[in-house]
Amino acid sequence: MHMSDMSLWYAQLIKPSWAPPAWVFGPVWTILYAIIFITFLTVFYRAIFRHIPRGVAIPFILNLITNLAFTSIQFGLKNNVAAAIDIVLVLGTLIWALVRVWPHAKWIVYANIPYVAWVLFATILQLTITVLNW
Repeated sequence: MHMSDMSLWYAQLIKPSWAPPAWVFGPVWTILYAIIFITFLTVFYRAIFRHIPRGVAIPFILNLITNLAFTSIQFGLKNNVAAAIDIVLVLGTLIWALVRVWPHAKWIVYANIPYVAWVLFATILQLTITVLNW
């Protein structure tokens, strides 16, 4: 699917008045992916070299999988319900990840506050869009 097809499909969805314009998502995710790259890579490095328990990395891996799956589900499959389920999983795995890493590296939790805030907002937005387009 071409970007213009995805943009057209998304533009035709009923959205709440407080939904940001589509152009906001790219810059926000660019910043968030930089945070994710640095902090998640740190967790994986520390887990691989046993500076932290390896189990701490599991929710970070699940978060990456669910996060990366969202775009394909939402825009590739054009499935709002599956996207709503996925974004709830993104939020849940993120909270789980940050709870698990807190005793080992509090700075990773603090660094991911923008990610948590955006995913919480995105979850509410996706759930609202799903209901409005039911």
